[in-house]
Amino acid sequence: MARRDFLEIPRRTSPYRAAAERVRDHGELIHPLPLATVETQAARCMDCGVPFCHNACPLGNLIPEWNEMARRGDWRGAVENLESTNNFPEFTGRLCPAPCEPACVLAIGGDAVSIKEIERTAIDTAFANGWIHPRPPAYRTGRSVAVIGSGPAGLAAAQQLNRSGHRVIVYERSDRPGGLLRYGIPDFKMDKAVLDRRLDLLSAEGVSFECGYDCGIDVTGETLLRRHDAVVLAVGAEYARDVDIPGRHLEGVHIAMDYLTGQNRRVAGDPAPVISAAGRRVAIIGGGDTASDCLGDSHREACASVQQLVIYPEPPRQRPSSNPWPQWPLVLRSHAAHEEGGVRAFGVELLGFEDDMQGRVCGISVVDVDRSHDAGGRGLVRRAGTERRIDADMVFLAIGFAGVRPSPLFDQLGVTLDGGARIAVDSEFRAGPVVVAAGDAVIGASLVVNAIADGRIAALTCDRLLQASPRAAAL
Repeated sequence: MARRDFLEIPRRTSPYRAAAERVRDHGELIHPLPLATVETQAARCMDCGVPFCHNACPLGNLIPEWNEMARRGDWRGAVENLESTNNFPEFTGRLCPAPCEPACVLAIGGDAVSIKEIERTAIDTAFANGWIHPRPPAYRTGRSVAVIGSGPAGLAAAQQLNRSGHRVIVYERSDRPGGLLRYGIPDFKMDKAVLDRRLDLLSAEGVSFECGYDCGIDVTGETLLRRHDAVVLAVGAEYARDVDIPGRHLEGVHIAMDYLTGQNRRVAGDPAPVISAAGRRVAIIGGGDTASDCLGDSHREACASVQQLVIYPEPPRQRPSSNPWPQWPLVLRSHAAHEEGGVRAFGVELLGFEDDMQGRVCGISVVDVDRSHDAGGRGLVRRAGTERRIDADMVFLAIGFAGVRPSPLFDQLGVTLDGGARIAVDSEFRAGPVVVAAGDAVIGASLVVNAIADGRIAALTCDRLLQASPRAAAL
């Protein structure tokens, strides 16, 4: 008899904790669903002959396969299948926007399978049952690789290269490893215990971490090439976009990531620069994940008020005909932070910052904008007569990232930058004879799932370079 679960079982995902409760702490947002409920959700998968979800996943996760295992209650098999393509399901299961789900066949006219929910449940169940153990390599090649950066791309590359038997040392500029996973992602989205648990596993597998090294300054590229047989650059796209408008110099106007980094340090109990939204009238400029993270942290600091201003007009709530399945839906997206309070306004351009005459920001000047009919509707035009002032004594600029942070390391390694913003690589992520690059440093600020996928490809390329070298042939 044909299965009809996808017709009879409604989609469910883990509910958020009550907003009034969660804004009082930095704990993760959700109440996880019971295991039996998630098994029922996995039964909604139709095991399509052509699994578009698999195609939409940058990692190529074998989604119908582990859905079927989850449906049968074979969670150990499900997580083994999941780990065959994804180094860190506990990261993607919390942070990935799940491009697989809108590509699900059920999403054509209904609700997709709750793939992300099943993925997170699989890996959390595995950790809870003690199924995840360090897997050090059976042998060592005698080759050494330096991985610069410990975000998701660097960690994925490090794990893959270590599993190939190479000695891997990860160099991190900050005092602790994790990159944006540690200092960019708030705890309410992913508890840092989840990150530390994985870092402990990597260390037990043989990966070494050297923190507090600003490569290019504290250790030169030439030194890295002498110490190691190859280098993987996974330095991210940390150089934030800024604005050049009146009043930018005023106290109280901050790059969003500076605020988020300080917040993460404070939550961890570490000393941090004092950028606090507590009691402030906050304005957040930008509409992406970084902006919503600032919104969530501002709520948790008990700001006086908060507004998020997005320059682009509000997206539609349903797919337009020009954006058909299985494309990523260009629709309005809301985060948990938007349920917690504040105002979100679309089609608002920032014109300048107002001075309280003591060198501190006290307001912002804005104007409404509309889509232009020129250039295919991609431009914006100001709407006459809508100029106004908004009270604000704390402003966070969350308008994206321009590319890699400037560093002498690139010249030292003989690496070129495409447009001065991204590391130039070939189709296999090679940036030099023994230098490989991956993640946001190559593709620009992107998704955690893309970073992990790129890290895996970079590791494969690096491994091939080492195997092809004369020294590797002699081992």
